[in-house]
Amino acid sequence: MADVPALINDLAYILVSAGIVTLIFKRLKQPLVLGYIVAGFLVSPHMPYTASVLDTENVHLWADIGVMFLLFSLGLDFSFKKILKMGASPIISTITIIFCMSMLGLLVGHIFDWPKMDCIFLGGMLAMSSTTIIYKAFDDLGLRQQQFAGLVMSVLILEDILAIVMMVMLSAIASGNNPDGGQMLGSLVKIGFFLVLWLVVGIFAIPLFLRRVRKLINDEVMLIVALGMCCAMAVFSTKVGFSSAFGAFIMGSILAETVEAEHIEKLVEPVKNLFGAIFFVSVGMLVDPNIIMEYALPIMALVLTILVGQGIFGSISFMLGGESLKSAMRCGFSMAQIGEFSFIIASLGLSLGVISDFLYPVVVAVSVITTFLTPYMIRLATPAYTHLEKRLPSRLIKMMNHLSMSHPNSNEENKWKKLLTQMSVNTLIYAILSSATIVLMFTFVLPFMRHLLPGSELNKYANAITGMLTILLIAPFLRAMVMKKNRSEEWRALWAESNRNRLPLLFTILVRATIAVAYIFYICHFLTRFSNALLITIGVVAVVAIIFSRSIKNRSIRLERLFIMNLRSREIEAQVHGKKRPLYEGRLLDRDIHIADFAVPMNSRWMGHTLRQLDLGRKYGVHVSSILRANYRLNIPDGNYIIFPGDKLQVIGSDEQLAKLGEAINEEVLGEDPNLEHREMKLRQLIIGHESPFVGKTLEESGIRDTYSCMVVGLEEGKENLSPFNPKRRFQEGDIIWIVGEEDNLKTLLQH
Repeated sequence: MADVPALINDLAYILVSAGIVTLIFKRLKQPLVLGYIVAGFLVSPHMPYTASVLDTENVHLWADIGVMFLLFSLGLDFSFKKILKMGASPIISTITIIFCMSMLGLLVGHIFDWPKMDCIFLGGMLAMSSTTIIYKAFDDLGLRQQQFAGLVMSVLILEDILAIVMMVMLSAIASGNNPDGGQMLGSLVKIGFFLVLWLVVGIFAIPLFLRRVRKLINDEVMLIVALGMCCAMAVFSTKVGFSSAFGAFIMGSILAETVEAEHIEKLVEPVKNLFGAIFFVSVGMLVDPNIIMEYALPIMALVLTILVGQGIFGSISFMLGGESLKSAMRCGFSMAQIGEFSFIIASLGLSLGVISDFLYPVVVAVSVITTFLTPYMIRLATPAYTHLEKRLPSRLIKMMNHLSMSHPNSNEENKWKKLLTQMSVNTLIYAILSSATIVLMFTFVLPFMRHLLPGSELNKYANAITGMLTILLIAPFLRAMVMKKNRSEEWRALWAESNRNRLPLLFTILVRATIAVAYIFYICHFLTRFSNALLITIGVVAVVAIIFSRSIKNRSIRLERLFIMNLRSREIEAQVHGKKRPLYEGRLLDRDIHIADFAVPMNSRWMGHTLRQLDLGRKYGVHVSSILRANYRLNIPDGNYIIFPGDKLQVIGSDEQLAKLGEAINEEVLGEDPNLEHREMKLRQLIIGHESPFVGKTLEESGIRDTYSCMVVGLEEGKENLSPFNPKRRFQEGDIIWIVGEEDNLKTLLQH
């Protein structure tokens, strides 16, 4: 018999140990991430009392795949539109937290005299709080519907995004091994260029492709197509100098803007869970007890750094973002741990060979300790605020609250600032698209044309044809760059308000037209030997022709409308199916009350009851604003509306009221049937004898249903199929009937 390959053997160890340990952690109500890490330690070579994994290289390869799918799933749950709608508040808080915690990490590393790259990567690890662990802690403590929890989750989403950028920058720094401002600036510019290019092209092309093949796609094909796109973008990302994880995240964020996003997310989740588990198990395999004992002092120092640093700087960061002192402290104390992204950053450092081997197990140990302390830190926030409130002068408390809530309203932005921002973003996007088109044409089309038309004389025609094609391709982009926003509301208002605004407004057109001319100049200069004066003249004439060309104008408008439709496709689909929230909901978020979602459990005692019967307003002081069932939303339901299992209730109330409702909805459920296995339905044959008590009785008079809880399903008359039993027919001696019921009830019936 052939031996089992080491790969299968290792997979068996990993999954069996992970399954057993996570069941125990689920029972203890601890995060599953910790269970995976413990399972990894149990199957690692550092644990002599259990079977260990043989081929760690293959496990780490699978772990890299797990990181890729984890970030792909993160991208699917991410939306650039959501980030833009968050406003400046969470962005300010996130940047402040990352900066402060990174500096603390650098400081601690220098105190222990660790190498420079260890300190830099340590700063990145300490800056990343764990989305998974915090979400689980909020859920276990019944705080997920409270307002401060929503603020924390917004910051965590932004942290995850900035972690991707940080990974790219750390890779660039590690490759040079001598980080400086110019290198970091170059990395940021490169990230920004490819980020905009991929998102714009992806949001334009991928939804269009999915719409064309929608009739051909089932669940299996959709899963393969989605994972294929993820892997393709991961490969392309590595080709241009980024990590595969960065590419996977970008593809996920592109698919997040499509109608199929939720469907893809559900299909990918089992794959993500499998490879994600392998990744976290591989993290646990690197835990070396000897290293932990040797570095016990740095581990405790890092734990204290995270707890105190997030407690102080996290609270200050949320205050800078516009929160009151109490809310800011609850937010800051909630983020006092590190998790999955810290492991990913550590894995990056190890794969690049720039950090010491001891740093990974040290970070894992710190994560385990801070994870166990997370619920206690969350609970500690309110007593800490109460203690601080008693010690600080009341005027200082009021001043801090006043300062934190006194941010200017974004609706009062200056028209000039808004217009210039829109023009700058518009020009940047179309400049990137034009640059990418030129690079592709000169890289692939120009060599091909020169191959078709060899020789110095024919090469001129090849250059001319390529140049004309390139200009035609970028013409819609150049026209949009020059003309877009020239008739916007802000433009017209500024033009009408004062004559002094008109010259600057015309100057903005001149600047954008000059940029467009520069592109034409570059193409002609690269492909011809004309003088600069002639090239500039050609560029000006070409840009003027592009501006006044009706066909190019129509093509530019069609491209833009298609892009906008693709970008809003998920939002439009939500409106059509009633998933979009009512407009008034957003206005309540600035008050003491807010909206939270509650799912009615499948075994809820509330099912079948009307809202009037449940009387949630009197019991808990809340108001049900809408009910979402499948793809239908009912806004402002009346008291006669019946609750069904799986309904999602959107409820308005304070934190305290919503917490009470959350407890009730989870507690008022049907208990489990202890005899479930013994209540299986059986099918039995019954022959009516001359002594049977059923002879001469109808089905109703026999009591088979009411007395014995069984059901007659048919009468056997020698035919291929059973005959239906007429309820008015009387049983006769010799009748052969078939009955269905529970085992015990059938035995009782057959004994008579």
